[in-house]
Amino acid sequence: MIESYSTLAGQFFGLVSLILCVWAFASKQDDRLLVLLLSANVAFALQFMFFGSWTAAALSLLVIMRIALARRYPGSKMAMAATLAASGVAAAFTWQGWADLPAIIAMVLGTVGMFLLRGIPMRVFLGLAALAWALSHILVGSVGGTLAEALVIVTNAITIYRLYRAKQRYPGVMERV
Repeated sequence: MIESYSTLAGQFFGLVSLILCVWAFASKQDDRLLVLLLSANVAFALQFMFFGSWTAAALSLLVIMRIALARRYPGSKMAMAATLAASGVAAAFTWQGWADLPAIIAMVLGTVGMFLLRGIPMRVFLGLAALAWALSHILVGSVGGTLAEALVIVTNAITIYRLYRAKQRYPGVMERV
């Protein structure tokens, strides 16, 4: 009975993260994207905790720190290195097996993207990270989380296209994209 409550709770938080992720990646504004991702990662961390995937849960919590640091210190290689080091320590302490590897790959791709890139290139790296996170969700059996990442990938691709099109139409206005 307790396991079924855990599974139900995990699925619930996966669906909450789905809503937040789609909203985030539909935004053309980097700041709004990052703020909404903070909330989504709280839901992801709770989801992974309920499914017993401790590395993915720990890294989801560190994603929250990473987003805050990336907003405060954009382009900081020192903050990026600290985030990657903290992720490595968390992964070492929570490692349960090779099923944890996609979450680690996702964390690295997302960290590099958020600290070193903006606009379209950042969203490409976050899209690749979403692919790795999707595999993590599949491995734990999360329907909501898997669907969230699939929709993030699609929504992110559409937003990349919209940003690219806007850059072509208004090159002087969209220089940072």
